Amino acid sequence: MSPTPPSDDEDEAADLGATSHLLPDGTPRIVERHLHVPPELAGLRLDHFVKTQIPRLSRTKIQQIIESQLERADGYRAKPATTVAAGEHYIIRRPAQPEPPCPRTFEVLHEDARVRVVDKPAGLPVHASAKFYFNTLARVLAERYPDEPELQLCHRLDRETSGCVVLARDRDAAAFVKAAIGDKRRTTKDYLAIVHGQPPWDDEHVLDAPLRLSTALDPTRVPTVRVLVDRARGTPAQTRVQVVQRAAQYALVRCTLDTGRQHQIRVHLADAGFPIVGDKLYAHGDDAFVAYCDEGLTPELAELFVLPRHALHAWKISIPHPDGGRVDAEAKLPADLAAVLA
Repeated sequence: MSPTPPSDDEDEAADLGATSHLLPDGTPRIVERHLHVPPELAGLRLDHFVKTQIPRLSRTKIQQIIESQLERADGYRAKPATTVAAGEHYIIRRPAQPEPPCPRTFEVLHEDARVRVVDKPAGLPVHASAKFYFNTLARVLAERYPDEPELQLCHRLDRETSGCVVLARDRDAAAFVKAAIGDKRRTTKDYLAIVHGQPPWDDEHVLDAPLRLSTALDPTRVPTVRVLVDRARGTPAQTRVQVVQRAAQYALVRCTLDTGRQHQIRVHLADAGFPIVGDKLYAHGDDAFVAYCDEGLTPELAELFVLPRHALHAWKISIPHPDGGRVDAEAKLPADLAAVLA
């Protein structure tokens, strides 16, 4: 079955989150981060404890945060050399900063009393990170459904990946759906990927290549997760693939996960010789990826990558419903991917 094409009336005035960090009066919102001391970290200096919770911060930055943004939950302003105790609760409060623009609008694909499925746009992170706090799917959901305190995301997609994300509307439903998504015998996930070249997969073919996590290319400069094919030491991983459309130097490939390893589709397709269009990490070698991290999307890299995001879309999902039956959802092919095929 061919993917549903995008509609012609997509909202061109989508919210990109340019002012999401501001209150209505124009002042910055306050971002809070809560740190709880577990028993195994009791006795550490406060600055050393903070380092365990936020490893990316330098010692100098941690000292500045403790002096100006951090206090214990009871209001006590501790010093860097303060010894922390088990059970203590510290709060970091900082003014929100402008965030990279990204689409904050989404379509609801399925909705009932206990489950929703939404179509996450490419570019919108699922959870907060160093650069994103308000411009995340989790935050947008909290804003859109303020009367649903138990609403939970049941899985995640990479920031650049678009498509189906399942939400549970109560805690019991969340536990059920998360368990079902973790069991590939009960859940089916179909992705669409646009790849370079013309794979010989007119009939369904299985990519079977064990995967393992690798250290970053340069942890001091490029803090990223990287996955490698390792047929000797890797964890088993299988992806079923089939070409559904061909267009000049590209092909649209349906990918069905038999296992759910991190970056599985991206690594499997690159290993097979047909990397995903726009994949900065796996499609064009380490030099291109490091250049992108150092310089951003220069005109030369934009031409090489073709798209500013990788061409991977979570097309369909089918899961058991907590009350019986199944939830089936399909997210139409986004306009940016359709344009590549055109």
